[in-house]
Amino acid sequence: MKRHCRYLCLMLCSVLWLASAGIAFAETLTINSAINKAGRQRMLSQRMAKAYCQAGLGVEIERSKKIMEQSMILFDKQLADLKTFSPTPEIKETYDRLGQAWTIYRQLLTGSEPNPENVKKIAMASEDVLKLAQQGTMQLETHSGTVAGKLINVAGRQRMLSQRIAKISMLRAWGIDSPQIAQELDTASREFAAAQELLAAAPQNTPAIRGELQLAGTQWLFFEEALKQTGVSRAEQLRNIATTSERILQVMDNVTGMYEGMAR
Repeated sequence: MKRHCRYLCLMLCSVLWLASAGIAFAETLTINSAINKAGRQRMLSQRMAKAYCQAGLGVEIERSKKIMEQSMILFDKQLADLKTFSPTPEIKETYDRLGQAWTIYRQLLTGSEPNPENVKKIAMASEDVLKLAQQGTMQLETHSGTVAGKLINVAGRQRMLSQRIAKISMLRAWGIDSPQIAQELDTASREFAAAQELLAAAPQNTPAIRGELQLAGTQWLFFEEALKQTGVSRAEQLRNIATTSERILQVMDNVTGMYEGMAR
């Protein structure tokens, strides 16, 4: 009974999160809303791993657990929506494969308390899910064949990069580090900065979108500062990385929704 009540509470929290992003459960997907949801799956793949690592590191434990649980519910819901929407057999196959990768990933996220060995497995599984989620998003953008579809994809990918950068930072705090991981962190940071420039130059931008992009730029400066922060405890730095990554996610989710709304 307690577990059932807890699940209902988590579902309610997920509904509220969706509502704040301007998304409704009863919505019939269009190609542009499908691109947005597909792109959000990329972000969730990284956000769940980030939150799992944070909880194990003692970084905002309860909030991190709630983020992970809400993200799992949302991933399940959006995966079902995208499977139903899939406009071509190739896209349907991608989402069938994503479902298989997600089953493995979900089992790891819920199978045990954070520990170094499981963190390594989760890092790998999050990459498998990300790869397929990216493939599906690109297929949907290509299917749309519009500038709007591209803008939704690019803006939506910024959400993923904010979480990916934070995830890699948390992995390194777990002692999972290598020249390759350092390169991935650098690549993600450079890709985020380049995409912000591309979005800022888009002639389709409204004053509201330009304002949100400027806000994202400010939050990005705070995020970079947190990543390089010295003179504070490691725990405080990780907490700052966690909170600033969430702020960027929120702003870029708003921007992505604005591009989707413009295209309707």
